[in-house]
Amino acid sequence: MEPETVVFKWEGKQAAQVNGVTAEQAWLVVSDFCNVHEWFPTVDTCSRVEGTDGQTGLVRYCASTATKEDDETKWAKERLVEFDPIGRCLSYEVLENNVGFRSYVATVKVMQVDGVDESDSGKVCRIEWSFVSDPVDGWKKEDLESYVGFCLKHMANKMEMNL
Repeated sequence: MEPETVVFKWEGKQAAQVNGVTAEQAWLVVSDFCNVHEWFPTVDTCSRVEGTDGQTGLVRYCASTATKEDDETKWAKERLVEFDPIGRCLSYEVLENNVGFRSYVATVKVMQVDGVDESDSGKVCRIEWSFVSDPVDGWKKEDLESYVGFCLKHMANKMEMNL
């Protein structure tokens, strides 16, 4: 009898508050699955591969421009696996990539923040990004959490400046 292999997953969650932006405004950005390059700091291009906007099964191709230190363009194909406009939540999985993910599923949820200062006119929301992933060669779980946090904060800042 062969020894049993224990497979463990990395799980993490990051959150960012977005001031001056309602949950509905932020959801319009987050839910535009094939427009992630407009808001995500490390994605330069994103396009639909197959499927219909706002419906599960939609597949996107995302890529970043190669840098001097790294001649290879980083890319991923990702599929929308859950889309809930009422709950302002979506989940996607990485199908193929050259970044090192074997299994990665992320969930992004947008929530209105209640009880905020009246000077904000009720325009404060929170975006949570959680993930479940196989370990990535050459990374630590903390590296992935830090990367997700950096990207989420960048998106929140960009929303605050542009919405």
